[in-house]
Amino acid sequence: MRLLEKLKTPYKVVGIKQTKAAIRDGKAMTIYIADDADFSVISDVIELCRGAGIEPVRVPTLKELGRACGIDVPCAAAAVLKRP
Repeated sequence: MRLLEKLKTPYKVVGIKQTKAAIRDGKAMTIYIADDADFSVISDVIELCRGAGIEPVRVPTLKELGRACGIDVPCAAAAVLKRP
C-alpha cells in the first residue's frame, strides 16, 4: 500500500502512548490507525486527531500496520513525525 510507504522513515513513533504524545506535542504529521483495533484502545487517538485537525489514515489490520512500521508485532496506531 503506497500510503504505508511513509512509515519507512526514521521520523515515526509506534504505539498508542507514543502516538498520543506526538499529537499532543504537535509533532505528528500523519496518523495511522488499524481498523481492527478495539475502539476503546484507539478512541483517545481519534479524539486527539479531531482536536488537532488531523484526519487519520485507516489501515485494515493491526498486523499490516505493525509490518509497515517494521516491527514483528501488531500495532494499533503510529505517527509519522514532522521533521525537525
